[in-house]
Amino acid sequence: MSRIIKIGTRDSELAMWQAKTVQAQLEALGHQTVLHPVKSQGDLNLTEPLYEMGITGIFTKTLDVALIKGEIDIAVHSLKDVPTQLPKGMVQAAVMERASFKDILVYKKGFHPDEDMTIATGSLRRKSQWLNMYSHHNVVDLRGNVNTRLSKLHSNNDWSAAIFAKAGLDRIGLLSKLRGNYGFEYTDLDSFISAPAQGAMMIAAMKANKEVLQAVSALNHQQTAICVDMERAFLRDLEGGCTAPIGAIAIVKNDQLSFKGTLMSLDGKQRIDVNDSMPWFDNIEMEECLAFAKAQSQKVLAQGGGALMAEIKQSLK
Repeated sequence: MSRIIKIGTRDSELAMWQAKTVQAQLEALGHQTVLHPVKSQGDLNLTEPLYEMGITGIFTKTLDVALIKGEIDIAVHSLKDVPTQLPKGMVQAAVMERASFKDILVYKKGFHPDEDMTIATGSLRRKSQWLNMYSHHNVVDLRGNVNTRLSKLHSNNDWSAAIFAKAGLDRIGLLSKLRGNYGFEYTDLDSFISAPAQGAMMIAAMKANKEVLQAVSALNHQQTAICVDMERAFLRDLEGGCTAPIGAIAIVKNDQLSFKGTLMSLDGKQRIDVNDSMPWFDNIEMEECLAFAKAQSQKVLAQGGGALMAEIKQSLK
C-alpha cells in the first residue's frame, strides 16, 4: 500500500516484541510501517487484581480507542487478552501462527508441592487449576509485565513459585535465562488447560479500512485462526470474559482436531471438563468448527456450568 501503516501496541517488552514481529513481516512484504506504543489501564494499575477491576478488555481498550479514532491503522494483541466481542466496526484482521499454548511453573530451589507453599499468579484460571491439584497451597495475586513478575517472585522470600505463559517468556528470551539469571527452575504444566487463544497474536483493524485489511491478510495463519476462534467461541458461549476460570485448547494433529475445555470453581473444588475430536481437512469450513465448539460449551452447561458461572459472577462482584 502507498501510505505508512501505523502499528499500535502496548509498550511492555513482550508487547513491543509482538508488534516488531508484525512490523518485520509487513515490511518484508514491501509495506512501510511505524510503531505507536501506548500504556493500557491494565499496565498502569498493578496493585488491583484484574478480576476486581471490573473492566472487560483492560489491556485492549486504549488501543481500541486509538484504532477507532484513526490514530493507528492496526493494533497488535495477545489474543487471550482480547474480549470475544470486538467494538463496532472493528475486525480480527489476522491471527499469527501460534507459539506454545502451555502454562509453566517457575519455581525456586527446594520447591516441593507436598509442603505448604505460596504460589503467585494473576489468573483465576491458573489459580483454580492449581488449587484443584494442591488445595493446601496459598495462591496470591501477581501483576505486572513478565519482567516485573519474575522480579517480584525473586525478591519475595515467602513465595515458592509462580505460573507464567511459556510463549511470553520464550518470545523475549527469558525462558533460557531463568536458571542462570534468577536461579529458578521451571516445568511445563501439561495437565493445565490453557486460556482460550493463549500463545496466539492477533491483529485488529477497522472493517472499513480495506487497504490495510488487504495488506495484513497475508499474515493470517488459517489453522491457528480456526483453532483460536473455536476456543473463543467456547468462552463466549459460557459468558466467561477474559478473567473467568475457563480453559480451552484446540489442536490439529494427524488429521484430527481435538478440543479440550474446562470450567472450574474459584476454589478449584468443582470442575467440568469436555474432551472431544472431529476430522480435520485442509478446506474445512469455519462454521463447522464453530458449531463443534458450541456443542462442547453446551455439554458444560448441561453438566451444571450455567449455575457454576452464576456463582462465579456473584463472587466476583
